[in-house]
Amino acid sequence: MKLEDFAIRVLEATESAGLDFMIVGAIAAGTHGVPRATKDVDILVAVTGDSKLPDVIRTLDDIVEFEPQVVFDTLTWGRRHVGKIRTSPPFKVEFFEVFDDPFVLEEFRRRRKVFVPMLGRETWLPTPEDVVIQKLRWGRSKDLDDARDILAVQGPETLDMDYVQSWCARHGTSARLEEALAGIPPL
Repeated sequence: MKLEDFAIRVLEATESAGLDFMIVGAIAAGTHGVPRATKDVDILVAVTGDSKLPDVIRTLDDIVEFEPQVVFDTLTWGRRHVGKIRTSPPFKVEFFEVFDDPFVLEEFRRRRKVFVPMLGRETWLPTPEDVVIQKLRWGRSKDLDDARDILAVQGPETLDMDYVQSWCARHGTSARLEEALAGIPPL
C-alpha cells in the first residue's frame, strides 16, 4: 500500500464517522509548500463527549493497530491516538485531539477545504499561515524547513503576515520567523 492510499482510507473512515478534522503535519506542509517524504498521516480532530473517534479506530482495525492507551504528546501538549499499519511499509496514523490552546483553537476554526495534489482530492487543512506558525512553534529542524518552504512557495506578500507575526510574538518565535524569511532563496 502506498502512503496516499493509506491516507485516503484514514480520511474516508474519519469523514464517514462525521468527525470535524483537518490533516496536519507533513501532508499539510507539503500541500502549501514543498512536499517531503513522510510515513505519517497526522489528523487533528475535534473530540466532544459523544466523540466518534472510537468508531474511526474500529473502522480502521483491519489495516491499523492502535496503541491501547492514549499518549500525552510533549510537543503539542495534547492527547493523541497512535496507530501503525498492519502491513509494510511501516506507515503510522496519529489522531491529535483539539485541546484548550488559543492557537490550536484558532487554527482549527480557520481550517479550509482544499485540493491536496498528493491525495488527488479535497480535504480539510489548516491555512498556510497557520502551518507556518505551528511549524515555527514546534521548532524542530524539519519543521523550520517546512515553515521556510511554505513562505517561499506562497510568498510572504500573499500571506497575512500581520497574523503570522502576531502569533509568533505571542509564542516567542519571532526570531525563528525572521530566520525563515531570511532563508528564502532569491528568485
